Amino acid sequence: MNTLWEFLSMQDANVRFVTIGSVLLAASSAVVGCFTVLRKRALVGDAVAHAVLPGVCLAFLLTGQKNPIIMLLGSFITGWLAVVVMDIITSKSRIKEDTAIGLVLSVFFGIGILLLTAIQHSGNEQQSGLDKFLFGSAAALVGQDLYTFGAVALLLLLSVVLLYKEFKLISFDTNYARTIGLPVKRLELLLTTLTVLAVVVGIQSVGVVLMSAMLITPAAAARFWTDRLGAMVIIAAAMSAVCGAAGAFVSFTAPAMPTGPWIVMLLSLLAIMSFLLAPSKGLLSRFLSQRRVRRQMLRENILKTLFHLGEPTGEYQQSYSKTQILARRQLPLRRMQTQLQTLSRQGFVVKDTQGWALTPAGKKEAQRVVRLHRLWELYLTEYLQVASDHVHEDAESIEHVLTPELEKRLEELLDYPTADPHKTTIPQQTS
Repeated sequence: MNTLWEFLSMQDANVRFVTIGSVLLAASSAVVGCFTVLRKRALVGDAVAHAVLPGVCLAFLLTGQKNPIIMLLGSFITGWLAVVVMDIITSKSRIKEDTAIGLVLSVFFGIGILLLTAIQHSGNEQQSGLDKFLFGSAAALVGQDLYTFGAVALLLLLSVVLLYKEFKLISFDTNYARTIGLPVKRLELLLTTLTVLAVVVGIQSVGVVLMSAMLITPAAAARFWTDRLGAMVIIAAAMSAVCGAAGAFVSFTAPAMPTGPWIVMLLSLLAIMSFLLAPSKGLLSRFLSQRRVRRQMLRENILKTLFHLGEPTGEYQQSYSKTQILARRQLPLRRMQTQLQTLSRQGFVVKDTQGWALTPAGKKEAQRVVRLHRLWELYLTEYLQVASDHVHEDAESIEHVLTPELEKRLEELLDYPTADPHKTTIPQQTS
């Protein structure tokens, strides 16, 4: 508790610099990363992250010192050049974008490693710590670095706020944006520039190797929690800010632990949790939803089977044993027994000494499912020219998801039919 309080009080200036810098870098990268992900250019960020290394090395070779502003400028130039080269390769040749990204990433990163090796053997005393740009060293942030990177981070956030609507439009519908007169090329150019800037300011914290994770991971995680871009941007920025502060805290309490990799690790943990636990889109939620749908389909199939058994005689409330139900339709026995109990609790079936029978409410529900099945069979036969002996399986799948609106539309389209392709009566809708 004392350690946490000391951390929160920020008495150490270095702790303050590291924490604020990590939060700003993480949040600004996440905001820009949202648009990168939506535009399906996630790998471009990775290529740019590796392409900034030669810019760092060239800036040092030209100045002989590790001036953060000069290195920022050198990183930006080579990162931007990498984007231009990728665009030229894809537009002027038959090489696809993914191949162009791989080429640019490997070539630029190779040049950067070559220059870095030459610098390390040059004997220049100022080169100490330059290799930190490979893996990042947030703990090395000082006041001057914080002002420089903080200004760039605020510029990124301000640009997104001011041009939010325009960026949103070109991310989802470029053709419409072009139709209403927006300067799409300039906006894309600006968004690419912001992406390069986000990568450039982030390498000080996590390095070129992990920078793409700072750009992409929070956006990918936030995408699981919402369908709205505004909320996605806020969630991604909040996740990154929290992980940035947490990474600085881990580094403060355990000096041997690097800040940047811990930020990425925490972001990755949040992404995994989002993938598993997010409502509606998470793996667990989808599994539960699919299980509910499968159970509902099984219950409707049981009701439909009981309806079919009573259809020849018109005695829909007659009782039928499990053996008779299984003889009519192959169903998993244990699950059928469970769902019969559920249908009984819902008031759709009743059990007596002879077996199971439909209640009036159950007959109405079964009749609805049978009606949808036969309407869809007729639609497939008449409008899609599917042979009548091939429509049953398709109708089996669709009957469970047809809404009342679609049912009404089918009736109108088919001119209120009374029989399906097999000349079987289509049950009429009951009120």
